[in-house]
Amino acid sequence: MSATWFQGPAEAFIEASKAGHGKGVSVQHVLGGSAVDVTGNRGIAHTRMTIHLRATIGGVLVDVACIGRFYDFFEKREGRWAIVRRQGVYDQDRIDAVEPGAELNLDRARLVQFPAGYRHLAYLQTELGLAVKRDMPQLKDDAVQAVYAQGTQWLAGAASAFPAARH
Repeated sequence: MSATWFQGPAEAFIEASKAGHGKGVSVQHVLGGSAVDVTGNRGIAHTRMTIHLRATIGGVLVDVACIGRFYDFFEKREGRWAIVRRQGVYDQDRIDAVEPGAELNLDRARLVQFPAGYRHLAYLQTELGLAVKRDMPQLKDDAVQAVYAQGTQWLAGAASAFPAARH
């Protein structure tokens, strides 16, 4: 799993998510349409998603909505399809005060340090004490083009779904 705040195996992601939930972190993912390419026993799926995160900044309850995609590398192993790698791609986001008329004051200098595709999400995640990866793929950048190239290589039989630098 590769997300703004976590990079690692699925089991560790599940445990970290449970720990966050136990601390009151309120996150939901809404999934949309999927497009899937399959070659033999491998596949790539693009699934639209929106991340909803609710928390408090400076005493103001806020909602962040981040629109993006999951870019999933699948493989059929022992007769069962499973995700080998899930890569988040972040297109755009926004932050809103939950209470109408509440004054939300963000540190603009800090806000602009985060990538545009997930700027508000990253701001809130760091408020929650999470370390945020600042080079995640976005709507149209070199990182997303690299992920798409890795997907093409995966479907063509590459030894791994992960970039060479990971090994």
